Amino acid sequence: MKLTSVLKPADVTRDWVLIDADGKTFGRILTEVATLLRGKHKPSFTPNVDCGDYVVIINAEKAKFSGKKLEDKEYFTHSGYFGSTKSKKLDDMLENHTEKLFRLAVRGMLPKTTLGRVMIKKLKVYAGAEHPHTAQFNKEA
Repeated sequence: MKLTSVLKPADVTRDWVLIDADGKTFGRILTEVATLLRGKHKPSFTPNVDCGDYVVIINAEKAKFSGKKLEDKEYFTHSGYFGSTKSKKLDDMLENHTEKLFRLAVRGMLPKTTLGRVMIKKLKVYAGAEHPHTAQFNKEA
C-alpha cells in the first residue's frame, strides 16, 4: 500500500506564467491567478507548502468589467483614526493604481496567513505590455 506523498519546500519547482489581461473579464483572470499562485493546478499540491508558480499579468489596464462596476464599486481604506475613512472608485483605481487593484483582489482569494503573504509576492502586475521578466520566459528546451 502506497502512502500519499507530501511535498517539501525544497522539492518545489516553480514556473513563470504570463497572462495577458487584454479583453478578459477581471474576475475570471483573478481566479486563474489565485489558483496558479496557490499551486492548486499541480498534482503535487500541498496546502501547507507554497508550491505555486510566479505569475506575470500584462495589459492590466485593458481588463473588462461587467455591468456598472466602474462607476459604482468603491474601495475603502481606514487608518484606524476617527474620520479617516477614504474611498476610491474602481474607475480611478484602474486608471491610477492598476497594480494595486489587481494585488488587492488576488490577496482576498489567498490564505490570510504567513503563507498567503509569501504567495502574493510572486504576483507581478504591469499596466502595459512591457515587463522586465522576459529572461524567465526565454528558456531553451
